[in-house]
Amino acid sequence: MVVASQSLEQVCINAIRFLAIDAVQKAKSGHPGLPMGAAPMAFVLWDRFMRFNPKNPQWFNRDRFVLSAGHGCMLQYAMLHLTGYDSVTLDDIKQFRQWESKTPGHPENFMTAGVEVTTGPLGQGICNAVGLAAAEAHLAAKFNKPDAKIVDHYTYVILGDGCNMEGVSGEACSLAGHWGLGKLIALYDDNHISIDGDTAISFTEDVSKRFEAYGWHTIHVENGNTDLDAIAAAIEEAKSVTDKPTMIKVTTTIGYGSPNKAGTAGVHGAALGDDEVALTRKELGWEHEPFDVPADALAHFRKAVERGASYQAEWEETFAQYKTKYATEAAEFERFISGALPEGWDAALPMPGPEDSSMATRKHSQTALNAIAPSLPELIGGSADLTHSNLTELKCSGDFQKTDYNNRNLRFGVREHGMAAICNGISLHNSGLIPYCATFLVFADYMRGAMRLSALAEAGVIYVLTHDSIALGEDGPTHQPVETIASLRVIPNLLVIRPADGKESSGAYQVAVTNAKRADGPNRSSVLAFTRQGLPNLPGTSAEGVAKGAYIVVDCGCNEPDLILIGTGSEVSLCVKAAEEIAATGKKVRVVSMPCWELFAEQSADYQESVLPKAATKRLAVEAGTPFGWERYVGSEGAVIGTPGFGASAPGGKIMEEYGFTVENVVAKAKEVMG
Repeated sequence: MVVASQSLEQVCINAIRFLAIDAVQKAKSGHPGLPMGAAPMAFVLWDRFMRFNPKNPQWFNRDRFVLSAGHGCMLQYAMLHLTGYDSVTLDDIKQFRQWESKTPGHPENFMTAGVEVTTGPLGQGICNAVGLAAAEAHLAAKFNKPDAKIVDHYTYVILGDGCNMEGVSGEACSLAGHWGLGKLIALYDDNHISIDGDTAISFTEDVSKRFEAYGWHTIHVENGNTDLDAIAAAIEEAKSVTDKPTMIKVTTTIGYGSPNKAGTAGVHGAALGDDEVALTRKELGWEHEPFDVPADALAHFRKAVERGASYQAEWEETFAQYKTKYATEAAEFERFISGALPEGWDAALPMPGPEDSSMATRKHSQTALNAIAPSLPELIGGSADLTHSNLTELKCSGDFQKTDYNNRNLRFGVREHGMAAICNGISLHNSGLIPYCATFLVFADYMRGAMRLSALAEAGVIYVLTHDSIALGEDGPTHQPVETIASLRVIPNLLVIRPADGKESSGAYQVAVTNAKRADGPNRSSVLAFTRQGLPNLPGTSAEGVAKGAYIVVDCGCNEPDLILIGTGSEVSLCVKAAEEIAATGKKVRVVSMPCWELFAEQSADYQESVLPKAATKRLAVEAGTPFGWERYVGSEGAVIGTPGFGASAPGGKIMEEYGFTVENVVAKAKEVMG
């Protein structure tokens, strides 16, 4: 029943609050404070502005919503349930944070329909939102016509103090302002509380002025607790500003309605407790049992179902007219959003042979990228201010800027972490775009948080990481990624590929693109690690072998060789030369290229046995990085030639020689292994 003094809107807002309160209380775990304080802005946004269809969460032209402050996820789950999404039932709300629940402790896009991106690590969500908005801008420029807008939606974000403190948000928001993404609207839950207490102890900057400096339009709603009209007016104003993103600072009280905990850190990350829940019910006039939503409030929320069907029907009518007038563009648009790759997209990939000149694999990467770009229009990306070192510019396109969103070269500037998080958003826009981003391999450490989320959220991002070993030379140990490949290999659902030459580089792109848009499972991101130094094109390599993870490059014609040399990347050619010398002594030597551990682990036991027979126990792995992890492939009777320490500053060839990456040392170590 509705308390007489409350409007229906206020009852709806309290319904959001108490679903969060009751779910956290039942789970004895969670963050009730943010949902209690941010419920008014969420209600106004979802009820008055957002265009979505609860019965078709994947409807293309829906507005995207991102809860960047992902710890407050009960706010999003409450909105999904109340507005009629089948993915979050009342039983799911009651199972908050429990085993196999659709309401996990932070929003997961692969688990709960209606959740666009995985959030939780603070700052990542707002960066993803920049990517979502960039994807919308690019697709709108590519497909819209003056008389038919088939790409026309907003990206809305709720972020908190923690998101604004994280440096990654500054990287992405600075770029969003530069790009002038007018359909990106962020609502900042300005409640002045973080886990440690009042933000006055560590965070006193003027956030609005910072965002103004980034090039954003800013608005302040001084009373976000009760002034619904001010919130609505701010969103209306934000939508009217089309040449820049908008940040609306909404000042709220965390834990609003809790007599003893509102406005304190005590309500941030813990259940209120039975006594305080009872007092809060009394304070807010909520005379309903736990998880009980008043019928009139639920009926009001569920109007979203009818609205959503109408929004989608209207769009489908627009698209039908578009399809009649612009059949070619419509067919390509449908292919984009279906996730299907163009027929023969990889036909132009080069397959250089031994007769072709030696070349750094980063240059093979450049050739491959530009070979596939014309036939793969969904490919979009760029570098963190290293375009001419990473060699990642698409020659068939210009730069993506506010003056021309149709272009495909993204200039990220020196913003590695923000770059990766933005690419996650572009991929998770689910419109078929395949983003790639590039920097030096060692700077994966600057973007590891977003790379981990690429894998976790099942995004399809291609990481082009060049200068992959101590052989890069004079820049020294700060730039030499001795441990980076090993550290990336431990991330689940991430393919780490280190190609040996031109054919393997082309094979790496075949793997990366097909995994970015998988037809038979969740999308996967890939790391492609390329050399600075030139390498020969080997006679035994193949693009197809890359997809197997490991394969035989030099065979000795028997199933039990005296020695197996295993190499990756630039060390494969070293193994091939060493094998020739060892074989000349009468030994039977096999050389295996292992560009991708993860793909090899997915092959059948029979295939793995055919490449690395259990009976062939004398093995030597050679990789210009830490030997960590190689024991699984060389076993107790094998050995590894790896990189001790952090590298040095000297010409690359000299460093490789000093660290033992020479034919002579491989031969000597091989003799030790063979006894």
